[in-house]
Amino acid sequence: MSERSSTTTSPDDAIVAPCKALDLSRVHVFDTTLRDGEQTAGVCFSAQDKRDIALQLAAMGVDVIEAGFPVSSSGEAQAVAGVARAVRDARVCALARAVPADIDAAARALESAAAPRIHVFVNSSEVQLAHQLRRAREQVVAMVEAGVARAREHVDDVEFSAMDATRADEDFVVELARTAARAGARVVNLPDTVGCALPRDVAALVARVRASLPDDAIVSFHGQDDLGLATANALAAVEAGARQVELAVNGIGERAGNTAFEEVVAALHVHGRRLGVTTGVDPRGIGPVSTLVAERSRVAVPPNKAVVGHNAFRHASGIHQDGVLKHRETYECLDPAVVGHPVGTEIVLGKLSGRGGFASRAAALGYEVHGPWFERAFARFQELAQDKGEVDDGDLRGLFDEACAPRRIAPGYALDL
Repeated sequence: MSERSSTTTSPDDAIVAPCKALDLSRVHVFDTTLRDGEQTAGVCFSAQDKRDIALQLAAMGVDVIEAGFPVSSSGEAQAVAGVARAVRDARVCALARAVPADIDAAARALESAAAPRIHVFVNSSEVQLAHQLRRAREQVVAMVEAGVARAREHVDDVEFSAMDATRADEDFVVELARTAARAGARVVNLPDTVGCALPRDVAALVARVRASLPDDAIVSFHGQDDLGLATANALAAVEAGARQVELAVNGIGERAGNTAFEEVVAALHVHGRRLGVTTGVDPRGIGPVSTLVAERSRVAVPPNKAVVGHNAFRHASGIHQDGVLKHRETYECLDPAVVGHPVGTEIVLGKLSGRGGFASRAAALGYEVHGPWFERAFARFQELAQDKGEVDDGDLRGLFDEACAPRRIAPGYALDL
């Protein structure tokens, strides 16, 4: 995959400039929301949905946007072509099996792209070779060589994926990777297709494949979340030398989903310095693109979802509330503003809340919190919280007005708690 050159003068030239040396500090973000994310059961993005999501991803600085699988239908081919026409400042990728018809369909769909990439894949594990592809290893090697070479006849940027690589024989994965690189692939992707790998196994595979390829080749990792390890596996891959990660917004995708875009981008923002890497993605776009994908996919984000969930920065425990009110970082490793979270840090009043959280909310609503009435009001609040769970602002106003008619102050009054 090409690096963006600082010596070029136009955005399109910068995208397609040939790779001279791999920048080991840069992790490329490959988004597959529109392709693998759309494989979520029940999800069907319209052509307009795909364009809207792609443009928002490109505006954030995402490097590669996988728009779809053109050979699957004429509608899909048209939708991919629409993304290719609309997006001018990111690579647009189309998926293809290692067969001529798929590759040619991908090339046609990408004709208008400023920076097209064809992503060629083939099965690599014994179980898939025997029961799905039904090909011998030497036949698969020939498919990879021919498929990547055909893709290179259409575009300069070709990615190869050895599907189910984490369950395949490592020697065979290395052979496929080297064959693809010799045929012209700039990126070799190692998918954990059924989400079964452990981080240490991913790291070992990435390191071995990385050592077998030319210095300017990029090793990529694509994870599924069947065992809840996708983010950990992606970070392990980066530590081992992968310089592309394949992600989907809100973690949508086949079965339990793909590696979550928001989790990996946020984790690299927090830990990038320690890992010696960075991305080109502006994390402030995470919240808005998460909301857009949830709306268009009709797949709700779970409240406790890391980084983008409604509860991601809401604090219910009295101990946590006390700490956050004194200094936010006591119980938050990430500033919600950095990831564009729509709610941000919030104190949630319930039966576990202490006096500090209660007093803070009372003051924010414009109530005096000093004096004997406060203890009576707090006791009444605890009774209400025990019955109701979360106590909202309407409940609090009723409680304050009913309890002892406290003196009103300016809303948002700052307390020294």
